[in-house]
Amino acid sequence: MNISIFGLGYVGCVSLGCLAKNGHTIIGVDVSRIKIDQINSGKATIIEKEIDEIISEQHKNNRISATSDFKKAILETEISIVAVGTPSTAQGHLNLDYIFKVAENFAEALKEKNEFHIIAIRSTILPGTCDKFTSIIEENSNKKRDVDFAVVDNPEFLREGTAVEDYFNPPLTLIGAENKEAANKLAELYKTLPAEIYITGTRTAEIMKYVNNTYHALKISFANEIGNICKALGIDSYEVMDIFVKDRQLNISPYYFKPGFAYGGSCLPKDLKALQTLAHDNYVKVPVIENVDKTNQLQIERAIEYISGFKGKKLGFLGLSFKAGTDDLRNSPAVTLIEALLGKGFEIKIFDKNVQLARLTGTNKEYIDEKIPHLTKLLVAEINELIEESDVLIVTNNEKEFESHLKNTHNKPVIDFVRLRDETIRQKQGYYGINW
Repeated sequence: MNISIFGLGYVGCVSLGCLAKNGHTIIGVDVSRIKIDQINSGKATIIEKEIDEIISEQHKNNRISATSDFKKAILETEISIVAVGTPSTAQGHLNLDYIFKVAENFAEALKEKNEFHIIAIRSTILPGTCDKFTSIIEENSNKKRDVDFAVVDNPEFLREGTAVEDYFNPPLTLIGAENKEAANKLAELYKTLPAEIYITGTRTAEIMKYVNNTYHALKISFANEIGNICKALGIDSYEVMDIFVKDRQLNISPYYFKPGFAYGGSCLPKDLKALQTLAHDNYVKVPVIENVDKTNQLQIERAIEYISGFKGKKLGFLGLSFKAGTDDLRNSPAVTLIEALLGKGFEIKIFDKNVQLARLTGTNKEYIDEKIPHLTKLLVAEINELIEESDVLIVTNNEKEFESHLKNTHNKPVIDFVRLRDETIRQKQGYYGINW
């Protein structure tokens, strides 16, 4: 099929590459000239395992291209996927301006199109957004919903760091639609994937990402509280949680049930806050959900309190992004922690091979400019330089290379937020696990 994708960030770039790999011809649409040029040069717009190779390969196969010309992209394709950002407002609501601007673009373009067009929204949106998106198109064009076009919701379940693997091995494929023809045609895109396809009402699909991500956020905070209690009692929290997740019938998934540092990234904090705000707006009391982010903040405060005991020592941070294998700095708890410690007068250096200042654009750059505007002075290019010049080493994500270096490092305290896999490091004098 000929498909256009609006937005070339994480979801858009991964979808662009993976759909092309499945044999489709894809046009990416974005307002960023940098991202357009990257795709048209066969380069990915993000750092993510495998996506560089996929984009390069599919560019050589002439299956992918990018443009800022939304009208051309819509007129030349039969399905459009919307993957633009939906950031939080200061009040916790979703900023849907980008989504509705795209709807206006569709209204303009569809005036000139006679064929039935399907628009699938993969961005995380609140219930009722698809209906409003549809209304904007109807009100600004001569087209009718379910006659000339259809809008469906197709939420993604991709984890940063494993997004390509998740795309090709999803837990399920969810399509929310009121138009059966549109739902069935969109389902054709995913028929080769090893997962059941669920077709449901639009509003049901729209809320699922919030339900999922709020639960994932809850799992992380729950594991951290258990870890903190176990540490106080001298109990191995990892043994406790390893036993806990043996129950695959009731406790479901072991993925997030790991004691450690605070959660972060672009999804869990945003979607948790959105669900809290949604409940508040509808006068529904949700005391457990309301306190999940408070537990997460307490985990950061716990780290600040402990590290503050090393007053006068030079701190070396191994990792800045919220998760290994990604350059995403949005809501990274490491950024929040470093910001607080700088305020306390600590001298800090940071090593993260995935974070390159020259490549920081868009939301990532805005976030760092606000939080740590002098980041360039803190980053070092080589891990050995950081280890040599630091008195205390703090591990905030689990890049594999960190262990090989720490194994040969002696006489320096190591503060571990991720539970390093190498037991010999964990047994060293001066080693500290945040809650094990």
